[in-house]
Amino acid sequence: MAKPVVAIVGRPNVGKSTLFNHLIGKRKAIVEDVPGVTRDRLYDNTDWAGREFIIIDTGGLRFEEGDIFAREVKLQAEIAIEEADVIIFVLDARQGLSSEDEQVADLLRRSGKPVVLAANKVENFDRQFDYYEFYKLGLGDPIPVSAMHGLNTNDLLDQVIAQFAPAKDYEEDKNAIKIALVGRPNVGKSSLVNALLGEQRVIVSDIPGTTRDAIDTPFRYNNTDYILIDTAGIRKKSRIKEATEKYSVIRALKSIERADVVLTMLDATEGVNEQDQRIAGYVHEAGRANILVVNKWDLVEKDEHTINKFDKDIREDLKFLAYAPIMYVSALTKKRIFKLLELVDFVAEQHNRRINTAELNRVVNEATMLNPLPGGGGKKIKIYYATQVRTAPPTFVFFANQPDMVHFSYLRYLENVLRQNFGFEGSPIHLLVRQKTGKEQ
Repeated sequence: MAKPVVAIVGRPNVGKSTLFNHLIGKRKAIVEDVPGVTRDRLYDNTDWAGREFIIIDTGGLRFEEGDIFAREVKLQAEIAIEEADVIIFVLDARQGLSSEDEQVADLLRRSGKPVVLAANKVENFDRQFDYYEFYKLGLGDPIPVSAMHGLNTNDLLDQVIAQFAPAKDYEEDKNAIKIALVGRPNVGKSSLVNALLGEQRVIVSDIPGTTRDAIDTPFRYNNTDYILIDTAGIRKKSRIKEATEKYSVIRALKSIERADVVLTMLDATEGVNEQDQRIAGYVHEAGRANILVVNKWDLVEKDEHTINKFDKDIREDLKFLAYAPIMYVSALTKKRIFKLLELVDFVAEQHNRRINTAELNRVVNEATMLNPLPGGGGKKIKIYYATQVRTAPPTFVFFANQPDMVHFSYLRYLENVLRQNFGFEGSPIHLLVRQKTGKEQ
């Protein structure tokens, strides 16, 4: 099931970003250097009371006519509002109700979305008059909070998740491989969807997905069932102009969360840019199987060195996706479309691969003997054994006497060893180190 989306909105300087940072601050920061993932990021995954959701921070809403910057910020906020399941409307209790607050309230009422009022900057909860006037907005009871100090945010989150649709398991073909197509505007996502579906000519139906206005499209090829996730986001025009697609990654994030295999699309005529890096980072962070699909290959003048040059440039720009295979296609001419589906099958299998424990430990023991762990604090660091704890993505736990002393560079070494021995092409690998207790230490 796709995660609900919560958008934080309000006028400037009411504490939206402070609230956002507090709500995601309990989550462990991403250690890996993935371009565009943590830098300038305005959304993240979080959870409360067992419900996971995507939370978005938006720019401060201003309504000045002729202010280009204000118009752009407003446009981005409107997109977030459209994609959101619940909206947190942040107000400044110190300053009280303003005309801009009322304009924001009008915008939210027109959206028809559930709204939770957060009266921020309330450090003294005995002073009810600081936020009492927010009742005038007609959007429900304001909840006094202090985002800076984390006061009363629990009540706020209780109200937020109370607005979520009930969590339930949707009927999906468990055997079908769920494919998400992501990429920046005009990279050819709709053309690839049409090529995949038109080539097979066996579309079963358009079926409701697990998110509002989403459409999943099942099809079959070579006796294998597939589901293209949320093709509505690709095939149908949004109420907000298509030109604004560059600002909206929320639908893509939802699709990535539900996918088995993600096709990260690149434009062969333009190369990799910062937006491509950011989108690819989302896929990597989500732990999904990934194929880099270079579209518009028919428009590239080629010689015997062309592919090697493209491979080198892509690997340089997307170093964190070294495990992802690259496929060069033309959605327009349908070149390599069949090969792409074969590759989808392969990486899906790799993503779900489970390694025998005995074989795993044989490989790990050989690796640690060949390249021993350095000493830590005068005591030899030792990995005793390893086990695979899950698939999709393959996740391994290494039990050691000093887990905190195992450097991330050594984990990179172990990951390379696992890939050399077991493959896992197209799939990220997660490595964890835990404390080993017992006489062995």
